[in-house]
Amino acid sequence: MIDVSKIVDLQSLNIIEWHNKLIEKEVEFPWKFIEENNKWNFCLWHEEDIARVVNIDLEKIVAAKRKIDKFNQERNNAMEKIDEWVLSQVKYSANLKDLPLHSETPGMMIDRLSILGLKKYHMDEQAYRKDVDDKHKAMCYNKSKILYEQIFDLSTCLENVLFKIEQNQLQFKVYRQLKMYNDPNLNPELYKKGYEK
Repeated sequence: MIDVSKIVDLQSLNIIEWHNKLIEKEVEFPWKFIEENNKWNFCLWHEEDIARVVNIDLEKIVAAKRKIDKFNQERNNAMEKIDEWVLSQVKYSANLKDLPLHSETPGMMIDRLSILGLKKYHMDEQAYRKDVDDKHKAMCYNKSKILYEQIFDLSTCLENVLFKIEQNQLQFKVYRQLKMYNDPNLNPELYKKGYEK
């Protein structure tokens, strides 16, 4: 259905290239959605870094928070697109009520792989910094090995889930995120009387 090793390779290559220039290349489905998800995680990662700077101008923190909300919404939208695509490829011959329901969707697992890829890239950066001592480098190198193992384990789990879905041994649903904080009709701080929308 989807080559999971290609997902991990794409995410890793994106992250390396995007630190020079963020250009999306994928046009075919589901790769376009997988790359979109990775892009929003990439953007989120760097805005989160900005938001955590101490003694930063408050306007910059507010701007970063606004971007974080927007990027997070887009990230979730991309996850849902991945799941919709996967479901469009499945021809269930079994009765769905007889199939076990998997609570974590392929899109959610791909999203987690994206985040692990970002962690590993930045941990590797730390392991090769020139302005830190050997203890710092060794700690980061060991953490990078753990992240590699987590990526391997999760990608193996994703392969298994996709195989079982394809073989009519497992089902999942597209879980809509139903975010409330961005909706001026659902967030009480936005719909309070007198608040300018």
